[in-house]
Amino acid sequence: MKPLRVLALMHEDLVPPDDPGGADLLAVPWKTEFDVVKTLRTLGHEVRPLGVRSDLRVVREAIEEWQPHIAFNLLEEFDGVATYDQNVVAYLELLRVPYTGCNPRGLMLSRDKALSKKVLTYHRIPCPDFAVFPLGRAVRRPRRLSFPLIVKSLTEDASLGISQASVVENDDKLRERVAFIHGNLGTSAIVERYIEGRELYVGVVGNRRLKVFPVWELRMDGLPDEARPIATQRLKWSRQYQKKYGIQWGEARGLPDAVTRRVQDLAKRIYRTLGLSGYARIDFRLDAAEVTYALEANPNPEIAYGEELAESAEKAGVSYDGLLQQILSLGLRWRHDVYA
Repeated sequence: MKPLRVLALMHEDLVPPDDPGGADLLAVPWKTEFDVVKTLRTLGHEVRPLGVRSDLRVVREAIEEWQPHIAFNLLEEFDGVATYDQNVVAYLELLRVPYTGCNPRGLMLSRDKALSKKVLTYHRIPCPDFAVFPLGRAVRRPRRLSFPLIVKSLTEDASLGISQASVVENDDKLRERVAFIHGNLGTSAIVERYIEGRELYVGVVGNRRLKVFPVWELRMDGLPDEARPIATQRLKWSRQYQKKYGIQWGEARGLPDAVTRRVQDLAKRIYRTLGLSGYARIDFRLDAAEVTYALEANPNPEIAYGEELAESAEKAGVSYDGLLQQILSLGLRWRHDVYA
């Protein structure tokens, strides 16, 4: 690929320094941004990081001034709202600027966990039974939902708001946890049947032609006996907690070949059903009977060096710089009418 002018869009608090000095690169909040910018520059591209918070003018002005070949989208929200990232991508489309990652429609469908589950269920893809409790509404559990249940934000990702208290066993605890989501995150709550089992992830890259990476697993065998094996916010982001309880991510061990193929095929079906593009990570639960349940689709997942997507890509023979180069190529080839 010829050298490109790459405008890297990121939250303005996460713009990395050119020289990190003695910073612990495994602990800094801008690790992803640093890894992407540094690697793209090593590949010969001219990269300009652009901090974005709540003003699209900075994006337009940078594009008009610099005329980038492509925008590398590292935004996970806009103006503090997780679902607004789709509007930034739509704005790039209006400006006729190619971008990396998922298109606006795929972001819209997948960010709303209830809407995506309705679409997947229509296409006969197994999902846990669920109900949505909007802000300001009374909590009345449908009879079809039996305990235990897990309570999450309808639209936030990165395990925000998820803790051991998220799994509830009775109606009082259900109401208490829904109130927590409403009051602390300011979003509606989605309540799902809790699936006991293994937590599996599958990375997918592509637009029309898809490549799936090896099935990855979040291993939580070292948790205390009373703890549920769920990806809580602390488990996912606290290095101290991970070290204490031996939390690991790695290739799923001991899966029968038939189960591996089924999970990977389901990942591709979900990717296509939700109209995703660029790259994504699809999350599953595999119960004791080897029934596979789709939990959610994560477009534009974490792509720092050493994270799940990059590690599973490397297991498939795709180096980190090769993965980023592929993401750039997919962005340049994406057309908004590909699913029309």
